[in-house]
Amino acid sequence: MSDLLSPTPAADAAARAAGVEIRVLTELAELHDVCRLFDSIWRSDPADPPVTRDLLRAMTKAGNYVAGAFDAGGMVGACIAFFGPPGRREMHSHIAGVGRAAHGRGIGYALKLHQRAWALDLGVHTISWTFDPLVSRNAYFNMVKLGGRPVQYLPHFYGAMTDGINGADDTDRLLMRWDLTAPHGPLPAPDLTGAAVALDRGPDGDPVPRPVTGRTVLVAVPSDIESLRRTDVACARRWRVAVREVLGSLIDGGARVTGFDRAGWYVVERADA
Repeated sequence: MSDLLSPTPAADAAARAAGVEIRVLTELAELHDVCRLFDSIWRSDPADPPVTRDLLRAMTKAGNYVAGAFDAGGMVGACIAFFGPPGRREMHSHIAGVGRAAHGRGIGYALKLHQRAWALDLGVHTISWTFDPLVSRNAYFNMVKLGGRPVQYLPHFYGAMTDGINGADDTDRLLMRWDLTAPHGPLPAPDLTGAAVALDRGPDGDPVPRPVTGRTVLVAVPSDIESLRRTDVACARRWRVAVREVLGSLIDGGARVTGFDRAGWYVVERADA
């Protein structure tokens, strides 16, 4: 990777390219808008919202990160993070989202670069967050565009979530760590030469585990798990279990996830090969 711009100019350039202004938020009205935006994205049960205005108010008063992305129509994206143990110089990015009408403009990328510049300015070296390992586009974004690395597989991490994205599925997550001090830039496509398939896609769309002995292995995920949850709940459940058993077991055994191919494969280097 190459860092063509320092963190703040890189963040400013990404915001301009996305057609937004990104700023840290503290006012009650803006914090309320964050809550409304997230409610519209996750379509949550009103009794169990992703965040609340009073929580955001307390977080910002304590110096944590709440930022919004704005275009001419108002707030189109937001991101929330809080500090970890002081000695680790780390933040945890809890939730980020972009309104559906603003998808495809690079707003999520601009928000993450803004968060990176803000954190580095305060002496933070690492940002962690969790994401659903079955969501292919998020895996590509987190690992290839940002350069984060999964470090832990977390089965059913949040318990049951009643929203329009997770549905009735278990909330398995990968814990990412993003080294903010590393040079920033897109990762090259991984070299899959000689890689063995540990979890494949069958002709009917089902997951197919395969025995492997090589050092580099590939773990497939569905091309669109969110659509699959709506059209074939049982198949989506089989993918959840298969990825947990294959990818989770590899990570628990010391394997490193080193890349993600755009075709929907985690690239994993086994420690015991």
